[in-house]
Amino acid sequence: MLKKVRGTRKKATLGHIRQETVYLAIQALQKDESLSIQLLCEIAGIARSSYYKWLNRKPSACELENEQLTQVMLSIYEKVERTFGYRQLTLHMRKQTGKKINHKRVYRLMKLRGIQSVIRRKRAKYVRSTPQQVAENVLNRKFEATAPNEKWVTNVTEFKYGHGQKAYLSAILDLHDKSIVSYVLGHSNNNPLVFQTLKQALQAAPGSKPMLHSDRGFQYTSLDFKKLLDKNELFQSMSRVGRCIDNGPMESFWGTLKCEKYYLHKYETFQDLKKDVENYIHFYNNERLQAKLNGLSPMEFRNKAA
Repeated sequence: MLKKVRGTRKKATLGHIRQETVYLAIQALQKDESLSIQLLCEIAGIARSSYYKWLNRKPSACELENEQLTQVMLSIYEKVERTFGYRQLTLHMRKQTGKKINHKRVYRLMKLRGIQSVIRRKRAKYVRSTPQQVAENVLNRKFEATAPNEKWVTNVTEFKYGHGQKAYLSAILDLHDKSIVSYVLGHSNNNPLVFQTLKQALQAAPGSKPMLHSDRGFQYTSLDFKKLLDKNELFQSMSRVGRCIDNGPMESFWGTLKCEKYYLHKYETFQDLKKDVENYIHFYNNERLQAKLNGLSPMEFRNKAA
């Protein structure tokens, strides 16, 4: 019985959203195109009296609050170049307004305004190389860490700019707070790119000896990389062959970065690409809220733990 009542309530809510959308569309078309209300109502299949009743109604307290929340939502949505879905919008709206906003409410407001998040693209496939040395999958998908600099994950991803030119981003992510510890954007996918990323991470966290997990890319399986790890007393872990999920948090970050920034623009120069990558990583570390971090940004969560 309870399930039936919930289903009826859900249908009523969706019906209200569709009706509200129709009224808003008629209002916008009449204002922008100077079309007849009678004609628009006939096309929409609703009575003209129903539209005027909606137009002249006195907004309820809930409707007024929804309008205020909608403006906050749209402001955040535009700031992040229309990339956030209802989950991210909910987190940011809660923080900005100080109110306990339900994610279902934000979803309904998005439907009313006809907005949605961008769709992530499928990852490219790469040819595997013969490794010089490999390590076991010690991390074993245990993606939680009790303290900063306990477990790091790393990888390299590719970008394109100009006329078929390529750039490569190497980064290290801390599993404790999902922050990007270090990153290097270069023109070549080679050992120096990866080595420099690790050296920068060690400089940012002096004295740390975390586990470092990667895939089986040629840089990470090289003997020189193993020597660098041993020199700094870092323990190495590697994903199994063909198991991208073994390095899930790093892959997730690449998807987020590309979805919320890279895919939205066409870059003519390396410097343009570099500027946006740097700006996004700063935004991600310091402003982008995460539900798994209690609604905080990575650096807020990290500082709170400290």
